[in-house]
Amino acid sequence: MSLISDLTALVGPAHVLTGADATRLGHDWTGNYRGQPIAAVRPANTAEVAAVVKLAAARKTAVIPVSGNTGLVGGSFTDGGLLLSLERLNRIRDIRPEARIAVVEAGVILSRLHDAAEAQGLYFPLWFGARGSAMISGVLSTNAGGSNVLRYGSTRALCLGLEVVLPDGRVLDLMSELHKDNSGYDLRDLFIGAEGTLGIITAAVMKLVPAPRAHATAAVALDTLSDALTLLNRLQSASGGLVEAFEFMPATYSRRLAEVRPDLGLPFATIPPVTILVELGATAPMLTDPDDSGAIPLTALLQTALAAALEEGLIHDAVIAQTETQRRALWARREAAAEITFAKRPFIDTDIAVPLDCAEAFLTAIHDRLPAIAPDAETLTVAHLGDGNLHFTVFPATADKALHDRVVSAIEDVVQSLRGSFSAEHGVGLSKLNSMQRRKDPVALDVMRAIKHALDPDGIMNPGKVLPAGAAK
Repeated sequence: MSLISDLTALVGPAHVLTGADATRLGHDWTGNYRGQPIAAVRPANTAEVAAVVKLAAARKTAVIPVSGNTGLVGGSFTDGGLLLSLERLNRIRDIRPEARIAVVEAGVILSRLHDAAEAQGLYFPLWFGARGSAMISGVLSTNAGGSNVLRYGSTRALCLGLEVVLPDGRVLDLMSELHKDNSGYDLRDLFIGAEGTLGIITAAVMKLVPAPRAHATAAVALDTLSDALTLLNRLQSASGGLVEAFEFMPATYSRRLAEVRPDLGLPFATIPPVTILVELGATAPMLTDPDDSGAIPLTALLQTALAAALEEGLIHDAVIAQTETQRRALWARREAAAEITFAKRPFIDTDIAVPLDCAEAFLTAIHDRLPAIAPDAETLTVAHLGDGNLHFTVFPATADKALHDRVVSAIEDVVQSLRGSFSAEHGVGLSKLNSMQRRKDPVALDVMRAIKHALDPDGIMNPGKVLPAGAAK
């Protein structure tokens, strides 16, 4: 029988897509990677995923898992491989408020988990613009970050257990609900961030936290990033570590926002060199319950800290949200980042991480180097400043591959000099393979290749992603 016939027998004809129906799953959000899979299969549960993978393994057919298709690095691209969509594995199996965990399947959309946790007075603290389409398996496979890493950590820090279908079709049950388990190698972390190259995540046990009863949110105008870092540390001290987000938007970002999304407005009449979006969250009644005047103590705390910074000259202005509508307006300007970035082409997008006190040094150094490489290029930066993650985009005058490589290499040079990483939260996929070859420790690459070969000797699981070509040693 043909592969399509065998797949149809496993999952039903409605869930084996070919031709144009499969193509819709064959490109990433940026549109840079467009492929044609041999088919896209949509299993309904872990057993069906295992059966599909076992069939593909027997035929040595490449299997490429795909979730919400919000990736930016070509992680789900294939020409001639089998796309395995996890969209039907979409059950929230259990939410246990006392243990503060959620047991979820791979295709659960992030915003659905947010809503389900909120109904229990809890919060799943992974938050970013694509939460309405990104799925649990995707955020685990890329170890996604987002705006709240500063307080809660990235996806890896929010996961207790996994269920994984291995490349030979066996199901690995790592669905631990334990916070401590030293019984051998930590296999769970091996699959988080592996981008589907070692197996397919089908379910997970995720941590929940108490839902903040109040937020205090402000846009703050400053001169420099070093001033912003000083402000962050002061706010952390003043609030006892309640800062959940600390987002950096330079003047170039604000001007671009005004051009592409004038409907969102800007917080200040004059665009400052640095705009910071800061948000604090609290659960304690002493900080969240209105006082006799109706004021929220957490907001008053932020206002007092910012007033002191203003008097000192550390900041120049601040706009503090007084209502949920105003808070959402502040966040809308930050969450438009992808829209305003990818509206202009050609672009070279990078996703780097540097030590917290090196963000300014990176931007200074790269802007000193760029004119000699791409004289007419513009740049756009937005950053999760609280965890050192910068999304730095260059808009060259032409879409020349050699120019692209020179720009990326220069960015890598600066990042490496600062002991940073060329990949912070978007994954490696296809777009950062050259960076992996140039910048990743060769011994680390050998270890990764050995692990890949041990688990996937035939190389069928999302081949060509994450690891540059080379033999395991």
